Amino acid sequence: MSALPSDALQKPPLDGITVIDMSRVLSGPYCTMVLADLGARVIKIERPDIGDDTRQWVPYVGGRSGYFMAFNRHKESIALDLKSPYDREIFDSILAAGDVIVENFRPGVMDRLGYGWDALSSRHPRLVYASISGYGDSGPLRDQPAYDMIIQAVGGAMSLTGEPDGPPLRVGPSIADLGAAVFATIGICAALTARARTGRGQRVDIGMLDGQVALLEHALARVALEPEVPSRTGAHHATLAPFGAFQASDGNIVIAAANDTLFGALAAALGRPELADDPRFLTNDRRVANQAALQTTIDHVLGGRTVNEWVATLQAAEVPCGPINTVDKVLQDPQLHARDMFISVSDADGNTIQTANNPIRLSAAGERRKTARSPLLDEHREALIQEFMTTNGHTKLSHIRQFKPSDDVDLSFVDLAMQP
Repeated sequence: MSALPSDALQKPPLDGITVIDMSRVLSGPYCTMVLADLGARVIKIERPDIGDDTRQWVPYVGGRSGYFMAFNRHKESIALDLKSPYDREIFDSILAAGDVIVENFRPGVMDRLGYGWDALSSRHPRLVYASISGYGDSGPLRDQPAYDMIIQAVGGAMSLTGEPDGPPLRVGPSIADLGAAVFATIGICAALTARARTGRGQRVDIGMLDGQVALLEHALARVALEPEVPSRTGAHHATLAPFGAFQASDGNIVIAAANDTLFGALAAALGRPELADDPRFLTNDRRVANQAALQTTIDHVLGGRTVNEWVATLQAAEVPCGPINTVDKVLQDPQLHARDMFISVSDADGNTIQTANNPIRLSAAGERRKTARSPLLDEHREALIQEFMTTNGHTKLSHIRQFKPSDDVDLSFVDLAMQP
């Protein structure tokens, strides 16, 4: 096998892949943002005048949405009315050059527009078609709208979040949306890998509920094996101890001593080595059964010093631990800065926000990008028309079969499957 040129080795893995992004708000845009971070070209199709709903979401920077900027970096934008024959011509021309399409309308909307999987797979057999919706493209809830909080509730996450004697709580980050986005990204990359072998694309069907249930982790195993249904355990683990939040003199610290050896190291670091031989705490099962007493004992010891002092002491003893950082402290974390985990995203006027960089680090992908641009609404219209709609200086018209969308198709927010 001949050696690849050095410039090819330095290109990002999805270089040369064109993604048509028909999604909005979070699950779809987050997916396409990751694909763009990995080198794909992402062309974002937006509604005229309005664009992605998040363009109107606070907080604003320079009069523009920082939320939109954060999840739409590295993308090009064109506003198209897919009920307009001419705009459909433009879209069809872009579509003919695409490798992947990502949409997160409710099931059936793309079919009514004439751009469903069945229609496009026959016309563009190499196309990878990714759909994200609340409940997926089958099942009795297929046509129901869904937001992240609804999926967290239906999928069991809220039943596990909160204090034991308190109400169910929504997990802070939109994990149902973000989980669906990550699973969609994995599915798209898998479908592209399969296409390299077979020459054919395929559909990636992602239900937010499916993804949420896949993230339930040990709770599913417990409900199958234990008589009691798993419920809320607050800041502690249901089956490990000590594994949770404890009180130092100036705040909380999380300690995760998940086995007997680590508990022995913790007891020694706390200056209470006898705790490792206490019959109540001798094994993990006993520590879980006596978790209240263990909490009181550890809190009493930790109350004599600050969080930072205890973190230094416990880390020196190789006991897993950490402070409970607020988000402003996360942005200052030296570990994250050492990993280049923040990226500066600007708009056309130089308004800038700092947000999380892509956590995927690839040794052959070249230097990580530290700056990015988010597009203005319809910013790339003329360039895209010039690229996809002209041949030898002449505009191409009526080269794709005409299709009249169903009169009942609605591209407004209520047709979306999400979010936040």
